[in-house]
Amino acid sequence: MTFRSIFIGLILIPLNSYWIVMMELIHNSGRSTIISIFFTSILTILFLLFLNLCLRRLSVTLVLTQQELLVVYIMVNISSGIAGHDMMQILVPYLGHAFQFATPENEWKELFWHQIPPWLTVNDKQILKGYYQGDSSLYTKLHLLGWLAPILWWSLFTSVLLLVTLCLNVVIRQQWVETERLSYPTIQLPLEMTNPKTDLFTKQLFLIGFSIGALVDLLNGLSFIFPDLPSLSVKVHHYQVASKPWNGMGSFPLSFYPFVIGMGFFIPLDLSFSCWFLFLFWKMLMVVNSAFGRGILSKFPYIKEQASGGYLALCIVAIWLSRRHLQSVWYSLTNTLTGVKKHSVLDDIEEPVRYRTAILGIISGIIMILVFCYQAGMSVSVALTFFAIYFVIVTAVTRMRAELGTPVHDLHYSGPDQILVRFLGSRRLRIGNLTMFSLFWFITRAYRSHPMPHQLEGFKMAERTEINNKKLFGAMVLAAVVGSLVGGWAVLSTSYHHGMRVHSFGREPWERLSRWLVTNSETDFPESVFTLIGFTLTVLLSIMRLRFVWWPLHPAAFAITTSWGMKLVWSCLLISWLAKLIILRYCGLKVYRKITPFFLGLIMGEFLVGGGWTLASVITGLDTYRFWP
Repeated sequence: MTFRSIFIGLILIPLNSYWIVMMELIHNSGRSTIISIFFTSILTILFLLFLNLCLRRLSVTLVLTQQELLVVYIMVNISSGIAGHDMMQILVPYLGHAFQFATPENEWKELFWHQIPPWLTVNDKQILKGYYQGDSSLYTKLHLLGWLAPILWWSLFTSVLLLVTLCLNVVIRQQWVETERLSYPTIQLPLEMTNPKTDLFTKQLFLIGFSIGALVDLLNGLSFIFPDLPSLSVKVHHYQVASKPWNGMGSFPLSFYPFVIGMGFFIPLDLSFSCWFLFLFWKMLMVVNSAFGRGILSKFPYIKEQASGGYLALCIVAIWLSRRHLQSVWYSLTNTLTGVKKHSVLDDIEEPVRYRTAILGIISGIIMILVFCYQAGMSVSVALTFFAIYFVIVTAVTRMRAELGTPVHDLHYSGPDQILVRFLGSRRLRIGNLTMFSLFWFITRAYRSHPMPHQLEGFKMAERTEINNKKLFGAMVLAAVVGSLVGGWAVLSTSYHHGMRVHSFGREPWERLSRWLVTNSETDFPESVFTLIGFTLTVLLSIMRLRFVWWPLHPAAFAITTSWGMKLVWSCLLISWLAKLIILRYCGLKVYRKITPFFLGLIMGEFLVGGGWTLASVITGLDTYRFWP
């Protein structure tokens, strides 16, 4: 790892952030950051590999090594997650929405204006006018000064939040990377792409898979421009059944995304089976509910509530399985503090930072977050509970990605804010807490683009390619800080030019806050009970999987199959599961290893051509084919 790799990463961060914001928020031509592998990051590395070919003709010393390419990839991933669909693209649209769209009918001014911290939002309509209407510029004194404080404060908060997750990853890295040796399926493509020894791009099976993925998107892209041309229907289609009780399951989605089929091939068989099986199981529960009438439990089977309980359980189970490692980390800290070596401890010399430094970083970061919350009007006890639940959820997502490589893990509308209101009721949570729940909507709405899994995957790639962990830690911190600032800039700059579309991102948290304050609800016992049921069932599934080798259902699937994202990909995972099962059962492990380039080619082919269409949309301003979702 060299200085030039960090320098290149810093140059590419604003370019990628701008591409992502223009593509996802302005032109709606693609969604790179709602899938586990960001195709924008993959195409960035592909561009650098092409640049390597040119540099090799000049001098071999100019060529970027695999380690350098992966450092750039990791930095771009972290910054892309921040600029992505579930962070800055959520945050910036609602910072001025409550003031711009308050009316006598919605009574927002009377309900909660007085509680919104002015240093975290923008309430001047002169500043907001160009932001929403477009044909303006961020780069005026009025606009820059108006947005400066909120963007700096939220960038600081985001940087501290990601420092805490990075330190959490340091604590669990050795256990999840070296001891358990989890599979990390999502890193296979960047590792193979950048490995000069594999010659991935010249393998026949890779080229066949690449051609299929590329031709599908090339044909569909041309058909989008010239409707008379034929197209291949691979994107999700929602089929409706009108007759009862089958209409109770809602729409029935089917899709055949080549890149998802490729990603699914690297997922363990038990998870890919569990994903499509449990997705159909949830659908059948909804049919049964329709057949017997909804009755008292109108929301049965309380899918979102059970999912949130499932995510909490996944983290608790992962912590329990790592308890000896965590105990050794604790002994390392106590031995340092007391100066007496009462217990043998883990050797942390090779860790990104020493364990005591990581724990100090976690504690310091949480204290800074609590001070931030208190100054904004949130009680310390509620803030502590809120972020305890939050870190449990994101740790579960990180574990899920490391062990299983699931393509989707959104957990929409089931974060710590929803859980606390569900258990305590909005009446017990005073207005200051509820208002901050709304301002934290960008970290709790969904978890698809969260940077924490990318941080741990970065450490795994470092272990595989002998990247210096300590230097990589610094590069990740730098990517988080710069990415937070650049992500906010990208949303603001593009919005002043094109106009911020008035969509759900801006209104969702404030409409929800209004409902909370008006209804003044008590504890929702059915939702609370089903959250606990989801927690319990996930624990039971984990026990069964640990005790019995033959147990077919994976506990992680119980949580992720309830998500919006799984509706898009379940049929793709069924196809990849069937292909992998047949190959392993009838052809053996040797053939399985030989055929993996084909599935990497499926991913790369669709990413290159599909991502190329999104880039064409950003450059030309014209509508193009959106290959995902």
